[in-house]
Amino acid sequence: MIERHRLTITAFVLTFAALGQIILSFVLYNEEGNIFIRNLGWILLWISAIFGWLPMFTLRKWGKVPDGKAYVHTTELVDRGIFGIVRHPQYLAGILLGIGLSLIVQHWLVAILGVVVAGISYSDTHSEEKTLIGKFGAKYEEYMKRVPRVNFLLGMLRLFDRKNKHK
Repeated sequence: MIERHRLTITAFVLTFAALGQIILSFVLYNEEGNIFIRNLGWILLWISAIFGWLPMFTLRKWGKVPDGKAYVHTTELVDRGIFGIVRHPQYLAGILLGIGLSLIVQHWLVAILGVVVAGISYSDTHSEEKTLIGKFGAKYEEYMKRVPRVNFLLGMLRLFDRKNKHK
């Protein structure tokens, strides 16, 4: 029961912070901000979109989702495609969204909300891993050794290295 309340509160705070950050981005946009930092923020925002959307198609394609069920109801562990780069691409999308908007807007209030969004998104990966270990067991634990949680740069390097070893 306590875990359920914690999840509800966390979901409320994450929703409030993410929506607040998005709304305040329009209100507090700093036109005088550093262009390099702003462009870096846009790059992170676009990368966030990729990590946010691709898992829906990847899990549906390879996760053996039962007919009529949402893409998250996989019955097979998926370790290829976007999941060959990071274990939690949609949580990574939340992290990148929070950071990206902070860099684009360049206002302290948006940055604070971005830290909240990124922090909760990262924290949620830990409880998600417990759930996935329960669902897929040793297979998921082995997957955890090969693919990083959210570090997509390391994930791309490891994927490249795995592909080169199989040639």
